[in-house]
Amino acid sequence: SSAASDVYKRQLYKVKNMQLKLGDIVVMKKAHPCGSKEFEITRLGVDYKLRCTGCGREVMIPRIKADKSIKVVKSDEK
Repeated sequence: SSAASDVYKRQLYKVKNMQLKLGDIVVMKKAHPCGSKEFEITRLGVDYKLRCTGCGREVMIPRIKADKSIKVVKSDEK
């Protein structure tokens, strides 16, 4: 039963497979205390390092939590 549950969780995780790159701007579900919902990705890995575009504060968030709370990915096309 536990193994089946793990497989199901992995399948759910694969469904929401986002292609994130350094410098991408993401819109989160909840706003930062400064009022901005947009963050720039400055580090990828087990944790994501996000910089708030409103106030410049940097926060580290575990990947799974960040993937759940990202609504929209705005690729940084320069």
